[in-house]
Amino acid sequence: MTERSESENDAYVRAVHDKGLAFDLGTMSRRRMLAVLGGTGAIALAGGAVMSGGTAEAATATTGCLEEVESETAGPFPADGSNGIDVRTVSGVVRSDIRRSFGASTTKAGGVPLSFSLVVRDLDCKPLAGAAVYVWHCDREGRYSLYSNGVTEENYLRGIQVTDRFGRVTFTSVFPACYTGRWPHIHFEVYSSLTDATSGAGPIRKTSQIAFPEDVADRIYAEAPGYEQSVANMERITLASDMVFGDDLAAREMATIVGDPRFGYVSLLVITVDPTAVEEPGGGMPPGGPGGPGGPSGPPPSGPPPTASPSATA
Repeated sequence: MTERSESENDAYVRAVHDKGLAFDLGTMSRRRMLAVLGGTGAIALAGGAVMSGGTAEAATATTGCLEEVESETAGPFPADGSNGIDVRTVSGVVRSDIRRSFGASTTKAGGVPLSFSLVVRDLDCKPLAGAAVYVWHCDREGRYSLYSNGVTEENYLRGIQVTDRFGRVTFTSVFPACYTGRWPHIHFEVYSSLTDATSGAGPIRKTSQIAFPEDVADRIYAEAPGYEQSVANMERITLASDMVFGDDLAAREMATIVGDPRFGYVSLLVITVDPTAVEEPGGGMPPGGPGGPGGPSGPPPSGPPPTASPSATA
């Protein structure tokens, strides 16, 4: 696409400002697309609108009052102290760009750029400002840092952010793989404050997961390098057969997402939580029971996410 002059671009924006985010991202130049995706909260999504700064409150209000998001397992690889290391207490974990490891390593996870936002509300649909959100997910090879073979010395794709006055956090990351037995997803935990999240003491107010639409995942896996294994894994899984999202097809956990595999994606999920709730570390009983992988008496898992059975992974 040919770059427009500043005056031409201003006229263009006035002409198409009401066509929605999907149109905007589809017509952006590569430079402008990467500038948007490189930001930390400058853009988010709600009802097909682009929003920035003070307009976020009005845009997210269009989603209406939502039922509380489901509580889900944290899986065997949370690194929240419930199964091995507690990365939440490590200096450097509070960041918006989670693509690189921090500390002894600075390895950067490869993949299609993804800027994803969570807007957190209380049971009265008011923004939950000042809360902390810890997120983590697998890389494009389906590996979890700190646990999987080849990345046990890495801690990338993990981070904590504090919600702003709109209840929003935004992370810069990469689109996760589809590994055997699980739909593409991102894990998260919600805390009342940054102190609660980084002290290791909690309490955890909500543990849940973000799901992504099938058509978006299929396109990324088919077109972007490094995701080859995800193509076959997506062919063997459906939302209905997924161990986490299967009960309601991710009705309150499915993110809205737009973009392109060449430049990246922007996504949003608006959730409702009970800020007074107290949830057990690990999101409840881990797969395999108390002595299974990730259980209180089980050893920290090693190697890549299990591939033998959907019931073995989370």
